[in-house]
Amino acid sequence: MQAAFYERTGPAREVLQVADFPTPEPAAGEVRVRVLWSGVNPSDVKSRAGLRNPAMPFPRVIPHSDGMGVVDAVGAKVPASRVGQRVWLWNAAWGRAHGTACEFVCLPQEQAVPLPEGVADETGACMGIPGLTALHAVLMDGGVAGKTVLVAGGAGAVGHYAVQMASQLGAARVITSVSTEAKAALAREAGADDVVLYKDEPLARRVLDLTGGRGVDRVIELDLAANAAANLELLKPGGECVVYGSGAPQMQLPFFPLIAKNLQLKFFIVYHLAPTDRERAVGTLTQLLARGRLRHNIAARLPLAEIARAHELVERGEAVGNVVLRAA
Repeated sequence: MQAAFYERTGPAREVLQVADFPTPEPAAGEVRVRVLWSGVNPSDVKSRAGLRNPAMPFPRVIPHSDGMGVVDAVGAKVPASRVGQRVWLWNAAWGRAHGTACEFVCLPQEQAVPLPEGVADETGACMGIPGLTALHAVLMDGGVAGKTVLVAGGAGAVGHYAVQMASQLGAARVITSVSTEAKAALAREAGADDVVLYKDEPLARRVLDLTGGRGVDRVIELDLAANAAANLELLKPGGECVVYGSGAPQMQLPFFPLIAKNLQLKFFIVYHLAPTDRERAVGTLTQLLARGRLRHNIAARLPLAEIARAHELVERGEAVGNVVLRAA
């Protein structure tokens, strides 16, 4: 099989290679998936670049946690009826040396989720990290029914889904922040009630104006380091900031404004969702997909041989939406 891989961390064009490898065989409890599409996420890019840890976790890494394909073989203790299923994949490269940037991958059967009929193949490669991150941020701790929600980055891979999901799962009002008018149009099409162009107007002041000075109940935050100060201002007393990312590894937060407003800071990483949380998110996501309720914004579709270019698009922030690789 063809697979992309790296054996040292560094710049994409210096370390990423494509070569032939033996096709893997599924172990007990595993399925083998003929990968059609592999999703490229910021976490994949950061791992390859060595930004989180310059040391290689394995001698060789086939990257990417997200993907979509068709089950073509099963290991012992897996129903034969799974052969032929269209599936989307999660955590394929998390704590593993073999992700989805290849033609075949074997992984535990629960990490291959049936993709509803009528959903485009490449869409499945966007579900594991963008889809589940957005949905857990909306569903956690009682959800958003009746609440006013601010989604940071409502045109991004996660934010675009979060705007839709918050709107469809009962939020009273969805506000989002974006950097350009083109991104504002994407966010409005996704269901945002109000859009703030944060480069042109003060985020906190504009959100407070939009809410009559009351602020928002929940912020879904992609960059706490950049937006922490604004969030302290625009959250209602008792409000919550749900954080799934930060552009800087360290930050400082003032104690008194946090405690004076009874604010709640909540963090999660999608790779480590509790089994019950993941089951709820996967089930809800399956329903939304089956009903055709979600818009999908795929910015680039590239062949596996152009994996370095795909990583650069994500790394430089040049892709407005998801980037996927055609593996077969």
